[in-house]
Amino acid sequence: MAVQNREMELTTRVEMPRMERLIAVGDRLVFLGSCFAEYIGRRFESYGLATLSNPLGVLYNPESVRAVVLSACSPGGERGERDLPLFQSSGGEWRCWLGDTSFASPTSKECVERINAMLGQLYTFLSESRFLFVTLGTNVCYRLRETGLTVTNCHKMPGAMFEEYRLSTSECATALADVVDMAQRLNPALHVVFTVSPYRYRKYGFHGSQLSKATLLLAVDEVCRRFPASCTYLPVYEMFMDELRDYRFYAPDMLHPSEVAVDIVWRRIVEHCMSERLQHYLRDYEPIRRALNHRPTDPESEAYHEFLRTTMREREKLMEKYECNN
Repeated sequence: MAVQNREMELTTRVEMPRMERLIAVGDRLVFLGSCFAEYIGRRFESYGLATLSNPLGVLYNPESVRAVVLSACSPGGERGERDLPLFQSSGGEWRCWLGDTSFASPTSKECVERINAMLGQLYTFLSESRFLFVTLGTNVCYRLRETGLTVTNCHKMPGAMFEEYRLSTSECATALADVVDMAQRLNPALHVVFTVSPYRYRKYGFHGSQLSKATLLLAVDEVCRRFPASCTYLPVYEMFMDELRDYRFYAPDMLHPSEVAVDIVWRRIVEHCMSERLQHYLRDYEPIRRALNHRPTDPESEAYHEFLRTTMREREKLMEKYECNN
């Protein structure tokens, strides 16, 4: 019998469906959710695209995403100290359960101002963007035992203050449907793109982590079926569980995706989610991106400053050519 002479396939390619509504040059983009949302959001931003990623910090579960979007979209303008869940840490800093530790401030007034600034920025971006990417990490939430408030970040406060609980599939779907509804009331043209983070939560046990991912996947599928014209699911989680299952695609902790893996996902998003003109723009912008990422031996030298000025002039020309108003 003749032996077929063909190259052995060492991975099973997970096909990413081409989005019916493609990202175009000049589109504004919002990324909310887990660390993976920030990985991809930063990649868009590195090409000079108008991008907002997790303005209040990483959001791990559907309830936290809903809380942040609700706060940004609620009428009434800026919120005062009584409207935000503020607290004072043992060190005397003022913080907010809606944001992460980066908002720690010496006074409650400053903390409120910083939170309001980010909520205002999110409101503006949601109002003007064509795409909202939501990446979900887990269905596990933490709420304050004293008030029942679900927090977006525990701020490294004592564990006895919190009660851990898991959202059911229907609760996840309700929270995500609320996000879609609120965002589209504000901006009917907004399209929501869901992904599930490939990060596995070791602290919940690997079986528990898989159950959490399954819950999220079922909830996202329900929401996409409910809003077929305005929601899309990208199979990033499936890519990591199958096509990129090898540990060479993970960071040294063997839990987070490696830079190589993010590159592969990014290329797939470029191919299947972007217009042809935007893909041309990315290719033209690549030399500028590399130049801006260059680390000079002497950042204070006149030669380096001239290099930066030349690079920024080239960037302005490219933005004008593609009519980017970022």
